[in-house]
Amino acid sequence: MRKLLPIAISALILGLAACTPSAGPAGAPDNPAADPAADVPAAPPDEAGVRMIPISTPKGDFKVWTKQVGDNPRIKVLLLHGGPGATYEAFKPFEDYFSPAGIEFFYYDQLDSWLSDQPNDPDLWTIEAAVSEVDQVREALGLDADNFYLYGQSWGGMLGMEYALAHQNHLKGLIISNMMASIPAYNDYSKNVLQPQMDPDVLKEILDFEAAGDFHNPRYMELLMNSYYTQHILRRPVEEWPPEVLGSFDHMNGEKYLAMQGPSEMGAGGSLVDWDRLADLHRITVPTLITGGQEDTMDPAFMAKMAEEIPNAELNICPDAGHLTQYDNPDCYFTGMIDFIESVDEGETE
Repeated sequence: MRKLLPIAISALILGLAACTPSAGPAGAPDNPAADPAADVPAAPPDEAGVRMIPISTPKGDFKVWTKQVGDNPRIKVLLLHGGPGATYEAFKPFEDYFSPAGIEFFYYDQLDSWLSDQPNDPDLWTIEAAVSEVDQVREALGLDADNFYLYGQSWGGMLGMEYALAHQNHLKGLIISNMMASIPAYNDYSKNVLQPQMDPDVLKEILDFEAAGDFHNPRYMELLMNSYYTQHILRRPVEEWPPEVLGSFDHMNGEKYLAMQGPSEMGAGGSLVDWDRLADLHRITVPTLITGGQEDTMDPAFMAKMAEEIPNAELNICPDAGHLTQYDNPDCYFTGMIDFIESVDEGETE
């Protein structure tokens, strides 16, 4: 559940560049040259490692964008981004850590995300459709139980759990990052733990905006950015956020995000509001890593409980890190993942 409203973050990016916000909910800015995300250009289809994977759906055939980085016949990691409707861009730090470790991985924009086809059909915005898509991507890329590690962050972590419950026979390992196995529990954590940490006057003003449905108000965005996101999403001033992070939010599919995530930035709603898989985690038997940040929007104690429920799971919670742990504490985050992957590869977790 990447917690930035697409409309708000587009306005934020443009505001930082001192230009007028775009009228569209997640569209391109009026002046691309003033957009920080312009530093992250769209990858040309013929770029090395890029493949457009055909996907069959009940609503027709489409293509999704993938890019292979590295080459390791035993270790291949497919990265599932957040949102729903965000992009692969915030995974750029993986090149700095996975590549030197000899780990092959795949960037992947899910259907209706930036570089992939965008039918924008709400009938396809379901967990079942997303799981089917991931399995078709897996098969096309030649991933199987001998080499296939599935990594999912935020919404991607939810999707990773669902994929494992449906198709873990194809997995060698699973990494669930920055995600709880229950949206109701996540909402409770936001309401009862994170929100009370905020300045009471600021919290009241934010909640008043939400009660009025005034989610596009610039003041609402400003309060969230300075009192919530810089504490729990990416723990640095917004002016210091990397261009690829800003690009991921600016390129987000706002319609898909709002339909599944919902409009409120203080908790999840939309079609995923009742999703809860905690009672099913014991069915995941492949080696699994649960990871996230101590200051995450996701409850570290709940993530620890998830690790207890999965029979063959490890836990790595990184200090002084929020929802984008790969930027806040990359050494802890990537060391934990690399150690996990190498231990699975060497058979130490069997």
